[in-house]
Amino acid sequence: MLSTVVAEIYGKPHHRYHELIAAAKTVRAEMEKERGVVDVDDYVEADQSKWIYTLDRDKAARNGVSVEDAAMTLKIALGGADAGVLHSPSEQNETPIRLQLPRSMRSNVEQLKTVSVKGREGDLVQLGEIGSFEKGLEDKTIYHKNLERVVYVIADTAGRGPAYPVLALKKHFKKSPLPEGIEADWSGEGEWKITVDVFRDLGLAFAAALLGIYVLLVYETKSYALPGVIMFSIPLTMIGIMPGFWILNLLTNRPIAGFADPVFFTATAMIGMIALAGIVVRNGIILIDFIHLQLERGRSLVEAILESGAVRLRPIVLTAGTTMLGAWPITLDPIFSGLAWALIFGLFVSTAFTLVIIPVVYYLIYGKKSTEAKP
Repeated sequence: MLSTVVAEIYGKPHHRYHELIAAAKTVRAEMEKERGVVDVDDYVEADQSKWIYTLDRDKAARNGVSVEDAAMTLKIALGGADAGVLHSPSEQNETPIRLQLPRSMRSNVEQLKTVSVKGREGDLVQLGEIGSFEKGLEDKTIYHKNLERVVYVIADTAGRGPAYPVLALKKHFKKSPLPEGIEADWSGEGEWKITVDVFRDLGLAFAAALLGIYVLLVYETKSYALPGVIMFSIPLTMIGIMPGFWILNLLTNRPIAGFADPVFFTATAMIGMIALAGIVVRNGIILIDFIHLQLERGRSLVEAILESGAVRLRPIVLTAGTTMLGAWPITLDPIFSGLAWALIFGLFVSTAFTLVIIPVVYYLIYGKKSTEAKP
């Protein structure tokens, strides 16, 4: 991942790289206008000037100077060359003798013009007499991805999730598109793509976990409907988690340096929601098991349901409370705080609702059968 928000600018084969750079500058300007987008930058290098020495071959030939001689002289003057080594009795390692112009002369074109090169006949000729220095620009680095030329525009977000500015920018460039054939891809090296992939994978893992729980409950209860009643408490965790994060932001979101500081529903919060599936199912199993136990003792269905809530209330509340207290220290961690808040909010609401909704759903499904079974 290059950055939180990354725009990849691609073009067609006939587009020059400077056209992609111009489009990247347009994208960068729009990103700088977007609320909550900060530290906008791109991978386009600033213009760097360079001096190009052009040898006049006619003049060089008349003075007996070859192209190789002129090139070698400039190479030694600018980059230096080792002429030998100096051996000193007091030193363990030899000292190289390096020929190179001082930095002040290497940085001055007028000084470089006075550097002399030896011709074939032994005459010294200044470089300025047989050639000229011209100022140009250094070639910019061309980045590639999947064998295509690309320009990256990167940014970070403050007080806002990365999905919101990406969606806003995609909507903007649908109305005001880039030049024909040039497009911006937002699903590459940024957090947007990773977030989508992570939540997709966790969603599949959640579905697999629910299927595994259902299969185990069917095997244990020998029923296809009863596991659905027990697992009915799992969706109740969402009623606690999502409003819980909303309330948490109302209470704790205080601007920092002018930017909001919200608590997001992150991937770790999603992991906490998956973990809750197994925890809250346990409460449903405890209630249903107690109801069956009372029915075997000859109690009516209504009596069994009411007594299950009264008797199992304390152990269910105590186990949920200890789990929430155990998760509380994790809320101080910047990475796994989402997991802890998901556990706390989900347990708090689902525990309260499970004690009411699970018995009600059980009665709605099995109450009529119980009445018909009476003589």
